[in-house]
Amino acid sequence: MDTLTPPAVEIEALSFRYPDGRLALDGISLSIAATEKVALVGPNGAGKSTLLLHLNGVLRGATGRIRVNGLTLTDDTLGQIRAWVGLVFQNPDDQLFSPRVAQDVAFGPLHMGLPQDEVRARVADALAAVGMSDYADRVSFHLSTGEKKRIAIATVLSMAPRILALDEPSAGLDPRARRGVIRLLRDLDGRALLVSTHDMRLAQELCARVVVLDGGRIAADGPAEVILRDRALLEAHGLELP
Repeated sequence: MDTLTPPAVEIEALSFRYPDGRLALDGISLSIAATEKVALVGPNGAGKSTLLLHLNGVLRGATGRIRVNGLTLTDDTLGQIRAWVGLVFQNPDDQLFSPRVAQDVAFGPLHMGLPQDEVRARVADALAAVGMSDYADRVSFHLSTGEKKRIAIATVLSMAPRILALDEPSAGLDPRARRGVIRLLRDLDGRALLVSTHDMRLAQELCARVVVLDGGRIAADGPAEVILRDRALLEAHGLELP
């Protein structure tokens, strides 16, 4: 990695407590390189989704600091950072709300104030990237779950993010759709990828690095080939060998 290039994401001593008093993140520190693919794994309630929601300011930690491409997340930088960090939710229906697929994919670029010609080009490029070019005029809610997941990813890609953060991208998919999503994500080069998942095989096939989160803390962080072969470590944190 170019030492002059800042990490895509730097998290320092981040803590967050929900209004009911539950401590969801407890002093998290994590750095992700500009084109690195990282799997974030752990049991339910570990804090994975909560951590993803901090990357573009949906949630804001009580303590700690987040930097994206060297820019510290503050009220003043929130707009720029949200343009850089594309967040894909676990349930694609949370992301798709327009009558037609092309309108969903165009929503972000339109609200960035881009001219119509560029919006159309971005929609076409994003749909091509996820293999859904023929679906532009389809009704989003009539698609299968796998198709919806691809369109949800396209809605984020149309904004040209530098970091893609996905929450359980393989959840609810049949084997064929799951394989398609893995291939799609594996081919998305040129940006950082952070994937929260229970799918250990997805983590193994997609990511070179694995971070184990449990109880709001990082329990392990290292090469996927090491972490995912450590049966005792995985079982201690509610996970299985891939």
